[in-house]
Amino acid sequence: MSYAQSTHVPIDRSQSEIKKILSKYGAGGFAYGESGIQAVVMFELAGRRIKFLLPMPHKPSQNATQASIKTYEQLCRSRWRCLVLAIKAKLECVASGITTLEQEFLAHIVLPNGQTVGTVMIPQIAASYESGKMPPLLGLDSNK
Repeated sequence: MSYAQSTHVPIDRSQSEIKKILSKYGAGGFAYGESGIQAVVMFELAGRRIKFLLPMPHKPSQNATQASIKTYEQLCRSRWRCLVLAIKAKLECVASGITTLEQEFLAHIVLPNGQTVGTVMIPQIAASYESGKMPPLLGLDSNK
């Protein structure tokens, strides 16, 4: 069972809610967009740029059935509601002192080269488990 699988909340309302939540917790520089099968939400908080890539379902073909179109639209609404929940929960954990901003958003922090920490480190973590060797730090060779 997926969260918000039967939500009727429109995507634009979820996006507005995310912006409102971010503003409440002091974030600025809010932006969002869509490209192909992913959406992106970016914001700045405590001197960090944060980027969430939200995978979206494949759009149905032009000759798709109404049922397929409705399923696609429902999946899109559900994904945006999940992101609202995730961002709100992360920010509340930080505000409550349960975790830090870096602990909650580490994989989504944008590095100076434009990549996220997750994009750089997740493949290195997998390789580290396979090889038994520690990964280089943030894409840098630790022997230099």
